[in-house]
Amino acid sequence: MRHPDVKGATRARAVSVSRRAWIVATALAAAAIAASEPMPPRLYQVTTETVMPHLEENLRYAITHDERCVGQGDLATEFPILSHPALKDCALEHESRHDDVISYVLVCDGGHGTTGNASWELGEHHLTGTLNVKLGGKNMTFYQRITAIPEGACTHLHGP
Repeated sequence: MRHPDVKGATRARAVSVSRRAWIVATALAAAAIAASEPMPPRLYQVTTETVMPHLEENLRYAITHDERCVGQGDLATEFPILSHPALKDCALEHESRHDDVISYVLVCDGGHGTTGNASWELGEHHLTGTLNVKLGGKNMTFYQRITAIPEGACTHLHGP
């Protein structure tokens, strides 16, 4: 009668467990690296909605559509309202990231009391950014929301 090779079977199980642990660790490390890598520029169909709740209903909303390349380095400057003269001395700063959300604080020079914040949700099939602003001197609030649907790779015809 032949006896089973207990040492060999135990060693084989240990190797198998080690391989599985290595595969899981490698997969987790790859996911962590992917999550921390910057979002590469892509061409997006962009819808921008500006909502000013203090205005009359027919003046409250403004919606625009365009196509542009957007990468992670562009997110702090993607809100068109930031180029308005009332916000010329304001910028989104202090970027922080938690999972698939990137957040900013609206920092304004000039002492007019304007405050705000912005956040971007980075989805697999879309980006959604919201900028909330409170104008200090006028005590008015508004927000601008951007929804961006990826269309493909950026080309030389479409710049950031």
